[in-house]
Amino acid sequence: MDKKKARKTAKVATEATIGTVSGVFRTIFKVLATILLIFITTGLLFTCIFAYYVKTNLSQNLDISLETMKVNLASTIYYTDSNGQSHELAQLHGKENRIWVEYENIPLHMEHAAVAIEDKRFYTHKGVDWYRTVGAFGNMFLSMKNDFGGSTLTQQLIKNITHEDDITVQRKLLEIFRALEFERMYTKEEIMEWYLNVIYLGSSGYGIGTAANTYFDKDVWDLSLAECACIIGITNNPSKYDPYISSATRQNNKERQEIILWEMYDQGYITYDEYTAAVAEELNFKRGADEDYEMTINSYYVDAVIADVKRDLMEQKGISEEIANDLIFSGGLQIYACIDMNAQSIVDSIYSDPSQFPSVKSPTGESLQSAIVLMDPYTGEILALSGGIGEKTGNLVFNRAVDAKRPPGSSIKPIATYGPAIDQGLISPSTKVNDAPRDEISLSGTSWYPSNAGGGNMGIVTIRTALINSLNTVSAQILDKLTPAVSYQYLTERLGFTSLVEEDCNYAPLSLGQLTNGATVREMCQAYSAFVNDGVFTYARTYSHILDSDGKVVLDNSPDTIVAFKANTAWTITEMLSDAARYGTGSESYLGSMPNAGKTGSSSDYCDRWFVGYTPYYVAAVWTGYDTPSRMYVYGNPAAQTWKKVMLPLHEGLPYKTFKAAQFMSPTNIFGELEETPSPSPEETELPSETPSDAVSPGESSGNSPTSPTDLPTPTPPSPSLPVTPGPTTPATTTPETSPIILPEFPAA
Repeated sequence: MDKKKARKTAKVATEATIGTVSGVFRTIFKVLATILLIFITTGLLFTCIFAYYVKTNLSQNLDISLETMKVNLASTIYYTDSNGQSHELAQLHGKENRIWVEYENIPLHMEHAAVAIEDKRFYTHKGVDWYRTVGAFGNMFLSMKNDFGGSTLTQQLIKNITHEDDITVQRKLLEIFRALEFERMYTKEEIMEWYLNVIYLGSSGYGIGTAANTYFDKDVWDLSLAECACIIGITNNPSKYDPYISSATRQNNKERQEIILWEMYDQGYITYDEYTAAVAEELNFKRGADEDYEMTINSYYVDAVIADVKRDLMEQKGISEEIANDLIFSGGLQIYACIDMNAQSIVDSIYSDPSQFPSVKSPTGESLQSAIVLMDPYTGEILALSGGIGEKTGNLVFNRAVDAKRPPGSSIKPIATYGPAIDQGLISPSTKVNDAPRDEISLSGTSWYPSNAGGGNMGIVTIRTALINSLNTVSAQILDKLTPAVSYQYLTERLGFTSLVEEDCNYAPLSLGQLTNGATVREMCQAYSAFVNDGVFTYARTYSHILDSDGKVVLDNSPDTIVAFKANTAWTITEMLSDAARYGTGSESYLGSMPNAGKTGSSSDYCDRWFVGYTPYYVAAVWTGYDTPSRMYVYGNPAAQTWKKVMLPLHEGLPYKTFKAAQFMSPTNIFGELEETPSPSPEETELPSETPSDAVSPGESSGNSPTSPTDLPTPTPPSPSLPVTPGPTTPATTTPETSPIILPEFPAA
């Protein structure tokens, strides 16, 4: 019985143990299943997140085909005549050190050398060598360094085209997905042709065609196996393996060549006998002779087109400056310029003749210089420009019309203070303001306060009179009510200025035009276009569209517009600037029978003279000065005089056309209840000064900085009285443009 009981007890214990173990295993299985389910769910979630990240951040195509980027054809710039017919303006021939080689002319040894040393699985992978990529990422995490490596020839080609080579995980992922897409679009032969033609191979040369000529004075198809391996060896590090740098780099190149030859033998591309013969071959380095080349000097307009096209290709197509240059000069592009040949011929007749300008030298002996941009305010087309006086002696030289940044002086007032303030309803032409010295007026946002040109004051005047006479004190008071932030935002977000910096969001820069870096003639011209076109600003453009050699659209440069001002604001400013061009500081621009409007500008000590003006047909900006800023001793304003010389023949035969009439709002009392100062008699009015006077002193900074709200900041509301808080800052002055002129006031509508 005892044995039977013991067996029963043992059985129960065994069953209990089995049950316990089974329960433990079930628990473990459930835990493992739960963990596995968590991993699967997490993996799926990560996959979805990664897919979304790829779609929104990484799935960017190059947006330009290799066919479009062929670099073996001259590009042509065309213009359109008055009958709508296209004519050649300029042919662009490349002078960059590159000789393109078609795939069928590439030696097989050259291709195999590149594959053997750079990407041994090139013929089997789909753009990404996953073995090397996983290894590269593993090495990155183990070494904690952003040194990826593992790039295939396809990835290297993309990097050479885009010049995106920053060492980040995102850039590497982007490169991987681009490579996968690239290999879906192109064959291995096309990728190899492009890779071997765009790689840099030292001695300022790109591509194997140039390298063959540079190092061996041969066509690439005549190279030996040893010479092919020598050239491919350079691409890893041209500064280390270029045989022309030094004897040390020549020895480095030889060692690299032998490594490449061994890899070619090891991977089955050459026999052992070919390997030993190539290693033993003595390399005879010999530079090829440069071809005779006669440079054609292009116009400033053509230079501006080239600069615009290059910028847009880089921005819109995501390519490097090098590849953009290849496209422009050797890509067979058909570029359609906006130039008006009649307008350009008028501009050239003046700017090619130095006698049309004052013959005054700077203290260092520099001749006076000038630049002009003329555009259609309704389409944004730049119809003519010139970047300098006299003969142009080179291509892509400094173009003062689009490159030079100079302080615009008072020509900034209509777009920085008067225009925005009228647009915000703060002032009207009949609003009265006190043109008084600093002991009577102080600004609420700064202790700074300017003086007028010549130091005088006119007392209580209207906004119309203040603008016509370019009163600095009034411009500063307007800005004080408007606020620098609003003014800055008008210029940068509505009027296309890109030259401004944060420091310009301040009183002296915005009210007097003493900008930190200055503005370009192009920027000033396009900003004033809004006054002609009912307040609509249009970015200036030098070309309308670009086609490739097959007639397909590469870039469409249609007008890009912004509503900068209300239409009535534009008409109101135009009405006042018409008086300024007829009676005020811009009277030297007066065209007589054809209505015109505009504003002069003078920077510190007469270093820059501007006139920006327009008619119902055209808008143009002119700058004059010295390349090295220096005081100009001239009679009148040479910029306004030049503007008139261009505009008079340009408008010959055009039908008379008027500006649109403004609907003037009632005068505001934002500056308080004021009674206008009686006008002086004619004999009391000063005559225009012929000699420069005091220089501009920007004064102290207000400390304000620009803001970027969704809507424009709220301007200071009208106040019943003028601020009277004194400030210690020394007053600033601007160079006078003419003496004050009093006009009869027009009644407000």
